[in-house]
Amino acid sequence: MTRATSSAPSQRMLRVGEQVRAAITQVLQRGEVRDPLIEKTVISISEVRMSPDLKHATAYVTPLGVPDHAAVIEALNRNARFIRGRLGPQLRQMKYMPEVRFRDDTSFDNYKKIDELLRSPEVARDLDDTDEEQQK
Repeated sequence: MTRATSSAPSQRMLRVGEQVRAAITQVLQRGEVRDPLIEKTVISISEVRMSPDLKHATAYVTPLGVPDHAAVIEALNRNARFIRGRLGPQLRQMKYMPEVRFRDDTSFDNYKKIDELLRSPEVARDLDDTDEEQQK
């Protein structure tokens, strides 16, 4: 069997990542984690990336309405072993329960920067020039 040469995630990694994301979301929604910071914070899990061997899961989270994301991420990482244990019933088909790591999701910040750039006067001017050239 030949190995894939691309670094893109496989279909299996994507599917398992989505299952882990749903399981973590359920654990957090049910309030099973007894940490005051986690209990009072609404946490959005945008993506879970799995390692190729499916033994490590990196969950990208965004705490909503909290200015200090680092404190919430630290609290989640402190409780990662407990969360991993609570994933068992929903992920019982897996051979190994993945080790979960939590990271701050900065993709929304990147989208915001791109949107600001596209709305800037310089880009609008350049786009207007391009439109005028195409109409000629």
